[in-house]
Amino acid sequence: MANHLVGSFQLMKSLNKTLILNVIRTDGPISRAEIAKKTNLTPPTVTNIVSELISSGLVIERNLGESKGGRKPIMLTINTSAFHVVGVDVGSRQISIVVTDLNASVFESHQVDLPHPLSEGRFMTLLKNGIRTVMDKPLKEGSIVGIGIGMHGLVNPDKGVAIFAPNLNLRNMALREQLEAEFHVPVEVDNDVRAMALGESWFGNGRGIDNFICVNVGNGVGAGIILDQKLFRGASFTAGEVGHTTVDPDGPPCTCGNNGCLQTLVSGPAVAARAREQIQAGRSSVLEGKDITGEAIYHAALEGDALALDILRQTGRYLGIGLANLINTLNPERVIVGGGVAKAAQFIMGPLKDTVAARALDTPARSTTIVTAKLGDQATVIGAVTLVLRKLFTPEYSQSDVS
Repeated sequence: MANHLVGSFQLMKSLNKTLILNVIRTDGPISRAEIAKKTNLTPPTVTNIVSELISSGLVIERNLGESKGGRKPIMLTINTSAFHVVGVDVGSRQISIVVTDLNASVFESHQVDLPHPLSEGRFMTLLKNGIRTVMDKPLKEGSIVGIGIGMHGLVNPDKGVAIFAPNLNLRNMALREQLEAEFHVPVEVDNDVRAMALGESWFGNGRGIDNFICVNVGNGVGAGIILDQKLFRGASFTAGEVGHTTVDPDGPPCTCGNNGCLQTLVSGPAVAARAREQIQAGRSSVLEGKDITGEAIYHAALEGDALALDILRQTGRYLGIGLANLINTLNPERVIVGGGVAKAAQFIMGPLKDTVAARALDTPARSTTIVTAKLGDQATVIGAVTLVLRKLFTPEYSQSDVS
């Protein structure tokens, strides 16, 4: 009984500390009195916990605030520069690594090229060496509070395991276990698109939005789903595999075994393949004789190439069908489009929005805004950083914590 009471007290203290820390993060600079009002905690409780947070270096006192009669209050903010986070985006060809402060501002970055084929041992060596490169920069000892990994493919975030990374053809990699043993800091692992959605939720175009979907279009297509400000992963961590929803039953074959998946129509490789087919069929284009990629098509469109413009507009229409299905199913407030396709927004977003307006149910279509990702190329790596920040500022707990 005594142990139970001690455990309950410690949990409550931890939750109160997290609550106060998060209020300072979201509403700072803020006074102790305002924190007490916002959290419904007693002023002595707030004062004691704030003292602990200041002692830990997480919180600092700033200039005096405005007085409403009496002494001017001392304002509190997060000490964003005192601690650092390592974020990692594992792509199909490259690992991108950053070091940020607690506000996700990047001040160190490093890239590691990935050879193909690649064994798990070689991959882990490259990953560890890349992380060590940024951690060897002049940082205050003990300032790294965690490492976040955004990994493409199927990921079990509870165990920190990459179940299957299709572009690397690697399975069941215990990323958290291996990296925590190597670097002795907490490691958070999740799917790259879910990380992207979390990053947009904290620092991008999802900020202040309770329900939104972040769709990443690159070599594949995936979605990170935020419902009631929480990541939705599904029963077996596969929620958001929108790239494998059928758009055209008679469309191109997909790697999953089906035909006409959204991924076969809007991904970078799919768009490039469509351009090559039309050129081979005799259509003229500035792309003829060149290495045709999604980026090359975008640049051709900038030059006014008719084929490139047609392909990008068609891609927007296909993507609009996929988004209309998502909007009808989940009724989000916002859809955020990221990845390589977002760079061609000026050609794609018009046809995309027109298609959604035509195909989505009137009520959700009218209330859903569609925008591009604010974080751009760094959306996943900043999302990986946010995996750690979320754990720091809003840790989850279960009944076992008090039993």
